Amino acid sequence: MRDLPHGVERRTIDGAEGLATQGEPVYGEPESDGWRRWDPHRSKLGAMLELGMDTGLDGGERVLYLGAAAGTTVSHVADFSGPTYAVEFAPRPIRDLLDAAESRDRLFPLLKDARKPETYAHVVEPVDVLVQDVATRGQADVALANRQFLADEGRLLLAVKARSEDVTADPEDVFDDVVTDLESDYEVLERERLEPFHADHLGVVARPR
Repeated sequence: MRDLPHGVERRTIDGAEGLATQGEPVYGEPESDGWRRWDPHRSKLGAMLELGMDTGLDGGERVLYLGAAAGTTVSHVADFSGPTYAVEFAPRPIRDLLDAAESRDRLFPLLKDARKPETYAHVVEPVDVLVQDVATRGQADVALANRQFLADEGRLLLAVKARSEDVTADPEDVFDDVVTDLESDYEVLERERLEPFHADHLGVVARPR
C-alpha cells in the first residue's frame, strides 16, 4: 500500500484494523484514544486510499471538497489537511455538516452549487487538492468548471458515479466518456474502480494540463 498522508494511520479500533484520523466522531464511527475509523464503505476517498491509489495527499494541503453532504468524508479530510472548503448544495445535510465543522477550525462549509463555482469564487483561495464526489449528470463538467481553483501542480481526486450519468449504460462506457471529457483540461494519472467498497464507481487521480 502507498504511504498514507500525514495524519492518517492504520489503527485497530473495536478489534478491526483500518484507516483512522484524529478528530471528533461525525457519523457514529468507532473511535479510540482520539482516533476515529475512516470507513471506506461510506467514503469514496477513503476507498481510494484503501485501494492504494496514488492520491498525492501528504497532509496539510489546502482542499476544495465538492459534494460534502453531511460531512462524512470531508470531516476526515479536515482532520489532516489545511483549510478545507466544503461545498454542498442540498439544505438537508448542511446542519450535520455545520455540526462537523464546529470542532474543526479548518473546515469551512459553503451552501453552494458545485456546478456554479462563480457563486463561491470570492471565498475560495487557490487549493492544492480538488476532491469531487457529486452525484449529478455532467461530473466531468463540474471538475472542469472548478479547475480554476486548482494550483498548477495540484491534484483532482474524482469519484465518478456511473448511475448518475446514465442509469442504462454500461459503467465502463460511462467512465471512458467522463475521462475523455476530463482530458481537455486534465492529465489523468490513475483510474481504478472502487469495488468492493462502492459499486459502479470509478476513482480518478488527475492533474491540470
